[in-house]
Amino acid sequence: MGKIPASGQLFIGIDGGGTKCRARLFSADDKILGTGVGGPANPLHGQSQAKASILDAVEMALADAGLAGSEVGNLIAGMGLAGVNLPSLFDVMDKWHHPFKKMYLTTDLHIACLGAHNSDEGAVMIAGTGSCGYSFVNGKATILGGHGFPFGDKCSGAWMGLEAVKAVLLASDNLGPATRLDDLISDHLQAKGVMIVDKMGAAKSSDYAQLARFVLEAADLDDEVAVRIMQEGADYMSAIAGKLWETAPGRMSLIGGLSGPLTPWLKPDVAASLSNPISQPEFGAIYFARQQYALANAH
Repeated sequence: MGKIPASGQLFIGIDGGGTKCRARLFSADDKILGTGVGGPANPLHGQSQAKASILDAVEMALADAGLAGSEVGNLIAGMGLAGVNLPSLFDVMDKWHHPFKKMYLTTDLHIACLGAHNSDEGAVMIAGTGSCGYSFVNGKATILGGHGFPFGDKCSGAWMGLEAVKAVLLASDNLGPATRLDDLISDHLQAKGVMIVDKMGAAKSSDYAQLARFVLEAADLDDEVAVRIMQEGADYMSAIAGKLWETAPGRMSLIGGLSGPLTPWLKPDVAASLSNPISQPEFGAIYFARQQYALANAH
């Protein structure tokens, strides 16, 4: 928590994803004053829920900074949300009768990219619960993958978990190679064979993503099946990197919960071409808000 400035415009950066929403309150000179975390904020899974999660996170950030909730009306909000790459959802959220002084909306991918590079241009690959590739060059966004689980999101935690379950079920019918994943996943779920299907029948992407750690663990022990899953996922991300470099982004980062363990599996030239992200997505949201606010007030 930073010291509250006596004057100056306050900005709030909001990163809204499918599992949580993070809000960071910044002073006019880029000091972090407070942070708050709310629930799911992807409007595709419920617009009311997304709005409630955003306001919860903002309220917590204000409280963390020692400010009253009524200060929300003085904030300029930069907001990057999952799901608003769909024009219909962008429209709905952009027309929200929000409580902020100003709100500038873009996608969660855009703010992740702005934050990673502290620049208008760059590229990011995201490997977390979901996965995708994104570049922003000359005002043009390129999105690769990001089709959501189970249709896409290859090399994501959810995809790894689903591949692991499929491999364990094949092995249990003696139709696929034996794998350490059998014991690891069976112990975790307290289920074997068809009972795994019973346990995972209504599972969400985040439930499958929890199983990804077993793929990493087994791959480190040279388990044939886990190594195949890791290599297939990494080859996909390496191919995405190749396509993103074709857009000439200048700089590219790999971000998300799987970015660390995944890097050694990438093609060596791809791994060597990556740069560490400079800042978090919430900072990218602030960068975007400042930019849009300055443009709006230049006329």
